[in-house]
Amino acid sequence: MKFFPESSLVQLEFDKIKSLLTEHCKTEYAKAQAIDLRIHTKKEFIEIELRQTYEFKLLIQSGQYFPNDHVLNISRELKLLSIPGAVLAADQFIQIRKLAESMKSIFRWFDSERKLAYPALFRVCSSTSFEKKILDLLDDVLDENGTVKDNASEELQRIRMSLFRKRNELRRVFDKVIQKWTKAGYVADIEEAFLNGRRVVAVFAEHKRQVKGILLGESDTRRTSFVEPEETMELNNDVFSLESEEAREVYRILRELTARLSGYAPLLKTYHDILGEFDFIRAKAKLANDYNGNLPTVVDKAHIHLIQAFHPLLYLYNQKSGKPTIPTQISLNEKSRILVISGPNAGGKTVTLKTVGLLQIMLQSGLLIPVNPESELGIFKQIMIHIGDTQSLEFELSTYSSHLKNMKHFIENANGRTLFFIDELGSGSDPNLGGAFAEVILEELVKKHAQGIVTTHYLNLKVMAGKTPGIVNGAMAFDEKNLMPQYKLNIGKPGSSYTFSIAERIGLDKRLIERARQLVNEDHFRLDKLLNRTEQDLQLLEKKDHELQKKLKENDRLQKEMQTTIEKEKHQQQVELLKHQNKVSEERIAYLKDMERKLKQVVFDWRKAEGEEDKKELIKQLQALLFKQQQQSASDKVKKKVSAKYEETGGDISIGKKVLMRKNHQVGIVKEIRGKKVVLQVGLMPITVDIGELVVVSDKEEGKEKSHQ
Repeated sequence: MKFFPESSLVQLEFDKIKSLLTEHCKTEYAKAQAIDLRIHTKKEFIEIELRQTYEFKLLIQSGQYFPNDHVLNISRELKLLSIPGAVLAADQFIQIRKLAESMKSIFRWFDSERKLAYPALFRVCSSTSFEKKILDLLDDVLDENGTVKDNASEELQRIRMSLFRKRNELRRVFDKVIQKWTKAGYVADIEEAFLNGRRVVAVFAEHKRQVKGILLGESDTRRTSFVEPEETMELNNDVFSLESEEAREVYRILRELTARLSGYAPLLKTYHDILGEFDFIRAKAKLANDYNGNLPTVVDKAHIHLIQAFHPLLYLYNQKSGKPTIPTQISLNEKSRILVISGPNAGGKTVTLKTVGLLQIMLQSGLLIPVNPESELGIFKQIMIHIGDTQSLEFELSTYSSHLKNMKHFIENANGRTLFFIDELGSGSDPNLGGAFAEVILEELVKKHAQGIVTTHYLNLKVMAGKTPGIVNGAMAFDEKNLMPQYKLNIGKPGSSYTFSIAERIGLDKRLIERARQLVNEDHFRLDKLLNRTEQDLQLLEKKDHELQKKLKENDRLQKEMQTTIEKEKHQQQVELLKHQNKVSEERIAYLKDMERKLKQVVFDWRKAEGEEDKKELIKQLQALLFKQQQQSASDKVKKKVSAKYEETGGDISIGKKVLMRKNHQVGIVKEIRGKKVVLQVGLMPITVDIGELVVVSDKEEGKEKSHQ
């Protein structure tokens, strides 16, 4: 991508975005990628990088684990591995082992389901495969701590076995010497130490000539001497010799291992780059999480359609300060190529301009951007910027001369894939002359099919934007009453500079304000005042529309709640009805299942019965079963009939009260009580019943009402 001027990326603060990205990188590979972040102009490159970042962001948000824990910066070791005759140390092999293990974990993580779920991430490692032989070679020689194994070679195993024996023998002899010298009172408090790799005894300096051995050193105070006992000299020499042999054999083994692994140096370099690439993608995803970056649609044409777009740096700053950030919505396309933004100073014009430029560059760098996912952005091949005071001391150019020089470059080099930004077009010169040149510049840029944003205070440019195809007016909203910018862009109409309103609000002398009005062209003043009034009326309408929409939403919510309540009540009634029906059905089913079980048992017993007596007994059981069923059915009917007319009230049984017989469910009137027996009048006949089988009842309300009628 081409940029004009060279400081364009700095002016758009892209360097700050790269610094934030670098902070999230762990590996040197990823940091180098972040510092030298490439800005693509091909759709396929942009889409794959955006998709990779988006997929990793989904992993972070869902809390899924991705195996790229190890921070490996081993470029030097990998270069050394490919040099003939080079030898890697054990700790360097440990790093290579971590690299191979990390790649093994990554390939294992991408099972068949994850390959389909995260195709862009899998693409990073899809061109290679895991080589198990690398880990096998390392495991044959080194243990988990990086120590060469005893069985790495027969010679090393022999040396270490001999060394083990010699050290044990040395320890036994040394312990005897210490015991002997301790009894003699020669040994100091520290007893023993190692000096120059040899085991020595610490003796008091005054006794150093009374012991047999070699004096190898003294303490700083000269009170303690370190003596190698005569008895251990030969053993110490043997141990020292074996240790030298061990070191030579270990070096030979590591050299051989380096030579074997050197054939895999290109593959290990690929693994290292893959881990670095995943770290770079992870950093981009974490940065996107910071400013709520999303994945918009990318189209292969000059096009911008931003919905709820934020300036990422402003968003982060306001987030720390606890302030809200106002989003913007902008569209640039074939019909609306240039947006002319007007409005008061400090109203957000330049921030809006920088937001669009920075987001476009971030997108083409493969970074997710803080916009609504339904946004749509195209691809541009050059970006031109003119922001702030561009006065050039080197070429002795004034602000306006430098401004015109830049505009000359814009006009000569702009094309259909150019995105430009001009802050305060035409400023620095006479308003009438500067405004005229500004119109000419806009006309030429429209003819070149370039797309961009221009900020201005010139009324003639606002008028031009209203009548020229391809140019659209925009205004930054302003609260005239409180003299506060609202940082909101309104498309389709120009904005007022609020020059006289601001002067009045801050308390400038009215005489001076009136004098200034007289000096201004009447038509010019009237137009600015009209713009002022129009903007305030529009803000009022927007406020009322917002309130109306809020009330409509509240009305819809209440209506849905009422409908939900009604549906819930209907559902509850249906549930209760079904419960009642199910209860009856469950009782009937349980009874039928029990009857079926008993009948099956009778049939089973009938088949096993051998004599006539057994079969007669079974027939009796069957009759009793069926008769009991008929009796139970009749009893249930009587019970239901009685329950419909009477209700149990309980209480003491006395003469004249109505009572219910529990067994046959008949109701009678108490005529006489004889101890534990009661004489009842049931119909025309008196009967005697046990008092324990009776319960006092009364007519139900319906029955009473009928009797009164």
